Amino acid sequence: MTDRPLKAAIVQDDDTGRVLMLGWMDDEALALTRTTGQVHFFSRSRQQLWRKGETSGHVLHATQVELDCDEDAVLVQAHPAGPTCHDGSTSCFTPWLWRRILRREATGDDASYVVSQLRRGVASNAQKVGEEATEVVVAAMGESDERLVSEAADLWFHLLLLLRARGIDPAAVEDELRRRIRD
Repeated sequence: MTDRPLKAAIVQDDDTGRVLMLGWMDDEALALTRTTGQVHFFSRSRQQLWRKGETSGHVLHATQVELDCDEDAVLVQAHPAGPTCHDGSTSCFTPWLWRRILRREATGDDASYVVSQLRRGVASNAQKVGEEATEVVVAAMGESDERLVSEAADLWFHLLLLLRARGIDPAAVEDELRRRIRD
């Protein structure tokens, strides 16, 4: 382990307010972030500085860097150039179900329901969402709360599969909902 004093660095999307990731900064990473405008961290596992996006190209352009009152944590507001998480998600704090879908897809395992559904394409996934939506309506109109919850879970899951089949991160849906908020 390093004997460098490290500060927890929370990176937040400057446009949406979404928390993108947590990393660690030493004084050098903090100074580089401030002077270059690109977010740098100190890797505890590799014991070295690194610039976010140096291999993926998905850099973080810092717009504001603030220390907390005790100067042991950093809040970085940034504009991401692509997904922030190594798994291709907008945020490292992506909901568990989306992360699970991405992991299953990455296996390419034909026995996986996720993989087989994604291979069927957009039209098949869209049809499945329609079927599940109908089942939600039927359950809402005359079945038990437990049945409605079960059908809503099926719809939610298949809607995420449809988004993945189209290459859309669910964060885009969240962003759209935020845009619709009226104070």
